[in-house]
Amino acid sequence: MSSSLIYFSSVSGNTDRFMDKLGRGGDRLPLRKADDPLRATEPYVLVTPTYGGGVEGGAVPKQVIRFLNDPVNRSLIRGVIAAGNTNFGEAYGLAGDIISSKCRVPVLYRFELFGTADDVDIVGQGLDAFWQRLS
Repeated sequence: MSSSLIYFSSVSGNTDRFMDKLGRGGDRLPLRKADDPLRATEPYVLVTPTYGGGVEGGAVPKQVIRFLNDPVNRSLIRGVIAAGNTNFGEAYGLAGDIISSKCRVPVLYRFELFGTADDVDIVGQGLDAFWQRLS
């Protein structure tokens, strides 16, 4: 089974910096509505930030919602990794919980802002183990 990653990063670039540190590539969802949409072609893990300061409405970025509203994209998601801010309290990484519930996939990990070196190591090892279990 493939080990594809698809991610969204806003203009702040926090998730993009995490993905760079992870060093596994990945396809970035377009930032603007006018940009060509991304279409998944193989099973993937989604990496997304959490928006909204801890409020459920607005926690999942609109670009991610638009991507997952495509039935093909939604059918190929296998897991989600959520970025967030611990200042959000119980809503830390809430976007991951929402996507997990709606798409019936596991939340594989949560990291704060652009992640630490430990987060990168844990996610890398976790992704390897996750894809092995699925194959």
